[in-house]
Amino acid sequence: MKVFHGSNQIVEEPKIIVGKFTKDFGYAFYCTKMVEQAEKWARRNSSAVINVYEYIENPALKIKIFDEMDDEWLDMIIGCRAGIAHNYDIVIGPMADDRVYNFVAGVIDGTIPREVFMVYAKFMHPTHQIAFCTEEALKTIQFVEAYEV
Repeated sequence: MKVFHGSNQIVEEPKIIVGKFTKDFGYAFYCTKMVEQAEKWARRNSSAVINVYEYIENPALKIKIFDEMDDEWLDMIIGCRAGIAHNYDIVIGPMADDRVYNFVAGVIDGTIPREVFMVYAKFMHPTHQIAFCTEEALKTIQFVEAYEV
């Protein structure tokens, strides 16, 4: 399966960069199966580059797949955004982008009930992300090409 990473540069050798900002599924190298999603990520930069990889699943890895935004997905987002680590090599599922995360923050501080969040979140599809969270996970993707958008 082809996966895409939007960036401001060509990334032939993906790395997990640990920074001060936490992401939906923790520190990882993030890709998507949706080229449109990668283009949105890339266009946040002055130069927009789409990196294309071939992903070959390794059944020996611990993979968590969220098919939809549900309570388990929400708990994962809340925990990872708070800096709580998980033990998955790869996590796949919908994104809590900036629009959705404002509502996640409301769930965290108790101003938005989970049920209201779930109704709202269903209107934010489709989004998709694959978080390659470990060095072993990074071995499942091979650089194919990169191009500017």
